Amino acid sequence: MESSCDPVKTRALNNIRIVLVRPIYGGNVGSVCRAMANMGLSDLALAGAAPSIDFQDARKMACWAGSILEQRRDTATLAEAVSDCAVVMGATARLGLYRQHSQSPRACAPRILETAQTGKVALVFGPEDNGLSNEELEFCTHLVQIPSSDNYRSLNLSHAVMICAYELFVASELFVPAQEKSPEAPSAMKERLFAMWEQALLEIGFMEDDKAQHMMLGVRRIFSRGQLTEDDVRILMGIARQTRWCATQAQGRPGGQGS
Repeated sequence: MESSCDPVKTRALNNIRIVLVRPIYGGNVGSVCRAMANMGLSDLALAGAAPSIDFQDARKMACWAGSILEQRRDTATLAEAVSDCAVVMGATARLGLYRQHSQSPRACAPRILETAQTGKVALVFGPEDNGLSNEELEFCTHLVQIPSSDNYRSLNLSHAVMICAYELFVASELFVPAQEKSPEAPSAMKERLFAMWEQALLEIGFMEDDKAQHMMLGVRRIFSRGQLTEDDVRILMGIARQTRWCATQAQGRPGGQGS
């Protein structure tokens, strides 16, 4: 699995700032740093962080994302933290008259990335105990609400950041999944496989001649449920060869491992 190095896509992620408003626990701040690093984000701002916040705990929870923590910007207010941002997305779990136009992180991601190609975008998260106040939401041009159960809407701060960051990273298309190197096996190769398995199953007594056709329909159905690559077929052929060899040894008959 690899990540693309497309400079345009990378620049968009670099222009996205995670803003934590009045964070309380250092462990959560550190965990946010780790989530950001996982998803290609690096710009962190703390607005009005509690004086008692434990930055030693934050460093411990950040693990290898300590550079994000150390390079953060500290501001007294949310207004300062987002002053250079064209779009400000505020995360909210509460419902209300002025929160009804919230969108999910997945729905917001394309807009965020589009704006972030040329300007700064902020994703704002409130403190662990009460979330963003109505006054703080006034600075947000858009609202994000993470889908969650009605039984318990509130998410841990770092979990909320991770979900939003994940949707952005996926939408950026920077992630390139690993590709299967072996091509799908052609029909003729599969037919050789089925013939070898039929012979092996007969020799070990799994089925009788008069039931072979019926049983092989089931075997074919099993092998057809997923893509069989040429490498897969070679392995299965090897199993059939070894099975036949073991059967001849057990029965005291001469035999080889050929197909």
